Amino acid sequence: MKGIHVILPLLVLVLHVSSALASEVKMVGDSRVHATSFTQRNFTGWNANATQTEDAFTIWQRFRLRTDFIAHENLKFRFSMRVNNTAWGNGTYTVDNPAVAIQVWQAYLQFKWPGTDADFIVGYQDWALPISSDAIFNTNPVFGGTRSAAAVFNVPLAKGVNLVGGFSRFIDSNRDFDPTTTQVSDEIDGYFLTLPITLEGFSATPWAMIGVVGRDADFLTGIGLSNSCVAQTLASNLLSAGTVVAPLGFRNNQNLYWWGGAALSLTALDPFKFYADVMYGQGNASDRGKNLRGGLFFDVAAEYTGFDFMTPQVAFWYSTGEDSSTTNGSERMPSVVGYWGPSTSFLFDSSQAYNRSVMGVNNVGNWGFSASLNKVSFIQDLTHRLTFTYARGTNSPRALRAANLLTGMGSYVQMGRDLTTQEYVMAVNFDHQYNVYENLAVIVETGWAHGEFQRSVWGRRLVQANNNGDPIKVAVGLRYQF
Repeated sequence: MKGIHVILPLLVLVLHVSSALASEVKMVGDSRVHATSFTQRNFTGWNANATQTEDAFTIWQRFRLRTDFIAHENLKFRFSMRVNNTAWGNGTYTVDNPAVAIQVWQAYLQFKWPGTDADFIVGYQDWALPISSDAIFNTNPVFGGTRSAAAVFNVPLAKGVNLVGGFSRFIDSNRDFDPTTTQVSDEIDGYFLTLPITLEGFSATPWAMIGVVGRDADFLTGIGLSNSCVAQTLASNLLSAGTVVAPLGFRNNQNLYWWGGAALSLTALDPFKFYADVMYGQGNASDRGKNLRGGLFFDVAAEYTGFDFMTPQVAFWYSTGEDSSTTNGSERMPSVVGYWGPSTSFLFDSSQAYNRSVMGVNNVGNWGFSASLNKVSFIQDLTHRLTFTYARGTNSPRALRAANLLTGMGSYVQMGRDLTTQEYVMAVNFDHQYNVYENLAVIVETGWAHGEFQRSVWGRRLVQANNNGDPIKVAVGLRYQF
């Protein structure tokens, strides 16, 4: 409570002083409250490593407030705060002595260089690598759907051609002082460059990112990874299971990661529209062979926008998976963090209104397809979405079995999140939104999933828990945007 008493007066003071200095102040926000009934979450009804039983019913609440301090059209500063997804009766929403949960969400300066159209954004901000269709896939699986401290530039080169790039410090585990008098490589940095090219009826965006990864960085830390039902860390996203095989750790103080790809969209045949993404990533190539991680990912999709009452969508994706050997590293594409998912399938943590009610399947190490009837509407202000998704693993059963033996069950790979070639998951979600007012919506999300898993990989206890029943979720709530 003391924290709240300190923070709120300071916030009022900052707003008052800033509004006096800025010529204009704009505030927008988003508030969501929803009740979720979820049985057999993670396919077991337990948490990710099967040590806790999850409540079947929870009420969640979140809040976002974005404030722009605008000096003029070429200069502004954005400060955003949030109270993140918190359950009623816990943390901030406890009846007595609530915990303080106000967090900085965005804090960045945006300006144009005088006399040019070159745009710069510096600070803690949302940015993402390119994706062909955010309406279908949500965001890039290497990095997207979250924020980091970054400096980003956007320079127009010609009509329809821009150069976009920048630098981000994803992790600096020890901040400005290392724990010893010897320099420690505890940072993870990223340098990225994209070249969006937009023509009539066609767009192509080649992109690349280089990561410099220090061996002493905290790989068990996640950035923006709290939404998923299934645990993720930088260790599971960037490293191979062989990292824990003797000799432990890395030979190099710093290792190079690199990614390259392209996002393509074809709308010239409107109302038929086609999308595709292809990318490859690799890391630790100059380190010990067991630490290598590299792999391919691609997706394709099509939609028909000629109907007034719905938009049919189909998608397919493929990702390389682990082979049978641990000593040669990992064959899955590394990533920092990405909320990728086709047509808001609740198998994946992507663009759901209520992101505490998803299955959290990993998008790398499997292939699959989805079919969706999106934006279905027969009554004014009422829309529906029906999506079917199927995914089958590309990982060797021997590889995932070895990973569990090396790192512990559910640590590096997890049942339901990572799939072998003999395993599959499928799901149907049927979602609805009714706009009570222009800014107030009632949203209902429902879903059913089914999975088949190997006892020889995950053990009798987990597989038997999965066989007890299929996951079913119903989430009902309100979203107010202002």
